[in-house]
Amino acid sequence: MMPAKNDLPDFQNNNTSGRQNDPYADLVKLLLCEIIRVKKLIKNIDPIPNNTDQSATIILKELVSEAYQSLTNYDIVLMRKYYDLLLNCD
Repeated sequence: MMPAKNDLPDFQNNNTSGRQNDPYADLVKLLLCEIIRVKKLIKNIDPIPNNTDQSATIILKELVSEAYQSLTNYDIVLMRKYYDLLLNCD
């Protein structure tokens, strides 16, 4: 996977000219933002020496993987579920 040049996707800019009328498009965007945020959180947790939160890291990675899978399947119910779960990951 190629690293992105920018940290945030283009849709996070304040440019609203490309907005769609699809109500589910916002959920997709929000879920993608949460996936990116949690992936950054995982990157910050992983390198800690003697990491006692390894189980938390494993769970976060699994949540991100399942959230991404819900996006690829365009399963609205699961996308909402994983958005709510990822939103509460701190």
